[in-house]
Amino acid sequence: MDQRPPLPLALRLATIALLVAFPATWVTPLMRAGLLPLFGLSEISVLSGVQSLWRTDVPLAVLVTFLALVAPLVKLLGLLLVQYRLASPRMLPALEGLGKLAMADVFLIALYVVLVKGVGLATVETAWGLYVFTGAVLAGIGLGHWTARAVSGRQSGPVAGEG
Repeated sequence: MDQRPPLPLALRLATIALLVAFPATWVTPLMRAGLLPLFGLSEISVLSGVQSLWRTDVPLAVLVTFLALVAPLVKLLGLLLVQYRLASPRMLPALEGLGKLAMADVFLIALYVVLVKGVGLATVETAWGLYVFTGAVLAGIGLGHWTARAVSGRQSGPVAGEG
């Protein structure tokens, strides 16, 4: 599509690393929940939460599957295509929107924690995986901004080293 060289190597490597690492966040514990403080707490990950939702609330399961699993991966794959000049930079606004949708999943988890804590019959604690998942989503958003800046910098003039 574009004859110019790909964008910076560090940007491409960071995007590939996040693309490989992101699925690991799906199995990290987002929260621990239990019926009463007297009983043990069960750890809930993105995947275990989605599995439970498929049994109880299919429309919500579809939404969470899209927000937590599909949107972030599609965004990262799209960024790689733009970074390697295999897709147009005009895709970047749509990819940014996918990043914001992934952030909506973090909001849903936080809302769930607040609602359950408000009822008082259950115990819910955030776990370290929530921070890892949130960090991965924010890293994806940051990579999108970095890609946009790199693309706009390359489009405003000749590539460095060209005369």
